[in-house]
Amino acid sequence: MSVYKTAAPEGYKADRGKLRAAQKKLAAKGVKTCYAVFVDINGVPKSKATPIDAFEHLCDGHELYTVGANEGLGLAGPQEDECATLPDLDSLTVCPWDTTQAWLNADLYYHGEPYANDPRGILKRQLARAAAQGFRFNLGIEPEFYILTRDAQGALVPITRTRFQGPNACYDLNLSTESNVFLDPLAACMQELGWGLYSFDQECGRGQHEFDFGYTDALTMSDRFIFLRFMIRKIAHSIGAEVTYMPKPFAGDFRNGAHFNMSLADLKSGRNLFQNANAPKKADRYAKRYGPPLSDLGYHFIAGVLKHAPAICAVACPTYNSYQGLISRGQLADFSWAPILVAWGDNNRSAMLRAPMNRQCVENRVVDMSCNPYLVAALTLAAGLEGIAQKLEPGDPVNQDIYQIPRRDYAARGIRVLPPTLLHALEAFDADPLVTDTFGAGFRDIYYNHKMRVWERDFYEVSTEHRERMLTAI
Repeated sequence: MSVYKTAAPEGYKADRGKLRAAQKKLAAKGVKTCYAVFVDINGVPKSKATPIDAFEHLCDGHELYTVGANEGLGLAGPQEDECATLPDLDSLTVCPWDTTQAWLNADLYYHGEPYANDPRGILKRQLARAAAQGFRFNLGIEPEFYILTRDAQGALVPITRTRFQGPNACYDLNLSTESNVFLDPLAACMQELGWGLYSFDQECGRGQHEFDFGYTDALTMSDRFIFLRFMIRKIAHSIGAEVTYMPKPFAGDFRNGAHFNMSLADLKSGRNLFQNANAPKKADRYAKRYGPPLSDLGYHFIAGVLKHAPAICAVACPTYNSYQGLISRGQLADFSWAPILVAWGDNNRSAMLRAPMNRQCVENRVVDMSCNPYLVAALTLAAGLEGIAQKLEPGDPVNQDIYQIPRRDYAARGIRVLPPTLLHALEAFDADPLVTDTFGAGFRDIYYNHKMRVWERDFYEVSTEHRERMLTAI
């Protein structure tokens, strides 16, 4: 005999005060349609469209989803029960490019409980662990992406008129101002959202841009990252252009990074606990510092992340193409500025982890734009907390250009190479107990199996260019 189980908690009702405030805001903006958004394994947003008249119905958890129809969320099969979305009313955002639409981040519930394989829920569980120890996990993300259009021959090219010929287009004002047809509306939207936008620029790649905005707690920042990718695409399409978040879209140009800038704050006071307030003795051993030293807590966090770096790489760089960007040079005319080694440095942009000179945080330079930010933040936080709990030491910083260190010297200096392929990263992911502890065995297996299929699909593909090059070479 089967027992009926609701998707949302039995009798669940959204907070009525927040609900009425949200309805008032939506009415004032003229919103017609709402989206309660969850993400699949790749961080792609998913939602039904809900008319404004059914907003209360939506917020009370009555919208159900067959999540097995989405990539990498489990419950695959027509016989499985549905999940409900419970919108986070604090995340309500009216889309600034179209104020008839509104977005809410939502949590998936299954049989009345948070769904174990929901990426947002996975991060929330780790944040709760940090909070139990008195920590708030703060995060800032630096998104990089290419804005492109097709020329008369159908090739993807930058939207600019100037055809930059140098090895590195970073900060080029001609390219930047010629991109204002895209940059200005995106900047206006971010300012309207109140995200603390403080700069944006032409990056190293031709047609590549970066937007820098204020940090916040890791859940809010991850929510914003998902929304930002969606918003950028909408604005690009409005001017007849395309955006790509592909980690390495061009062999001869720069990768699309999404560097994670991380710190822990005191949950009650908000004080940055990576700030070196008491000049700890451990900082004295790290010579030739270019910026203010971190606290002992910050160094232990670094050590934990370095310990689990290969497994973290599997979620921070989740595609086959990701590893085509984790190279020192390749077909580039200049060095790539991408990390290739498991190492940390003060202001060293060639290291995986960087302690910047202008802010007391830890920057993970491995993360790329194809990531699911909830998963990266969850596993990185778990690694950092382990480093703190075990008082791990990060070793000496590598403050020289890592690209100039001979490979034969790596072992003597205690430096490991980052996984060279998605396969290597997945093998480390599967073998690391911290992954199971963070994601649970169920989602660990879902992620591993899904990404292994990605590896096999892309690695064994024979491209036209490869065939032409090798057909008569032997």
